[in-house]
Amino acid sequence: MENIALIESFSEFKDDKLIDRVTLMAILEDVFRNALKKKYGSDDNFDIIINPDKGDMEIWRRRIVVADEDLDLENEEITLTEARKIEADFEIGEEVSEEVKLIDLGRRAILALRQNLISKIHEHDNTNLYKQFKDQIGEIYTAEVHHVRPRVVILIDDEGNEIVLPKEKQIPSDFFRKGDNVRGIIESVELKGNKPQIIMSRTADKFLEKLFEQEIPEVFDGLIMIKNVVRIPGEKAKVAVDSYDDRIDPVGACVGMKGSRIHGIVRELGNENIDVINYTANLQLYITRALSPAKVSSVKIDEEKKRAEVFLKLEEVSKAIGRGGHNIKLAGLLTGYELDVIREGIAAEEDDVELTEFSDEIDGWVIDEFAKIGLDTARSILNQDVADLVRRTDLEEETILEVIRILKEEFQD
Repeated sequence: MENIALIESFSEFKDDKLIDRVTLMAILEDVFRNALKKKYGSDDNFDIIINPDKGDMEIWRRRIVVADEDLDLENEEITLTEARKIEADFEIGEEVSEEVKLIDLGRRAILALRQNLISKIHEHDNTNLYKQFKDQIGEIYTAEVHHVRPRVVILIDDEGNEIVLPKEKQIPSDFFRKGDNVRGIIESVELKGNKPQIIMSRTADKFLEKLFEQEIPEVFDGLIMIKNVVRIPGEKAKVAVDSYDDRIDPVGACVGMKGSRIHGIVRELGNENIDVINYTANLQLYITRALSPAKVSSVKIDEEKKRAEVFLKLEEVSKAIGRGGHNIKLAGLLTGYELDVIREGIAAEEDDVELTEFSDEIDGWVIDEFAKIGLDTARSILNQDVADLVRRTDLEEETILEVIRILKEEFQD
């Protein structure tokens, strides 16, 4: 039929846009019915027959034959004279079906119709794309670098969908060139106008968890469970793992012989240092393991305040804290407790002096006043705030400052 270029080829839309037959026919019928409503005021008496496979379509208008002088509704009625031009034996009251040519809609309407069709197809694509990626949030996805910009990398997948990897979602050591394949997780899908924007992340804790699922067969099969994951992207991560099967060593299975199994994950994350630890419901033991590689002597837990004092030998303190404080920060995040590192044996024995040792310079009654509030060593006083000492004792500020001066001169030299 004429103006078939209006829809170019229904089968092309079907193939290129991956629209199923039923949906395509519904979109086409909706577009043409809107055009008919604008042209004739109503589409109730129109039949639209579409063959998307052949790229063919027919529009038929049904009207009732009336006497020439009784014509009231031009869209729904046709005069006897006009009806007999179509077929000579029509009588009043009969129904006439007449094909409507696209050209009858007018050139402007045809252009608008084509634009509306394209718009509906794109809207359908965007809706499907949104649903498709919404279902993949939190899953690993691979796409190719299409364009590198200062604050974002634009990726294209195998189906031509655009995926955005913002700078803040990249590992600091990441460096991409056009054509590189990039792995990350789909973190979110946002609607920008009618078009969905798909956001990828390589810094999310979930990305490391999914890499374990992908690279460690026992995790994928559910024999080993990832209990928690915390990361400082590109620097350090801690992963707590567990297994219901006592025959399986979850840490050993994840790390592999000489780190062979975890090596690929470390490389993917820009040589991020990954500590894998055995999860346990025993909180003291869990905190001890979380501070690996440091060896913890003991742990004192305050469950109400979600804090824990961790006691370590002097040589273990730096290991517990880690470079840049990363180790203790991640251990706190992993366990959900704020951790305070305390060096063993420092306060009373190695690095402190009884206040009575200064009795030749400090009056006894002053020493007794400090003792009343539990302060009986040099360090215990030096660690206090002067205003707080004035409030808690009967001593004048000048007296307290003089005591502090003496202690600093004698004790800290």
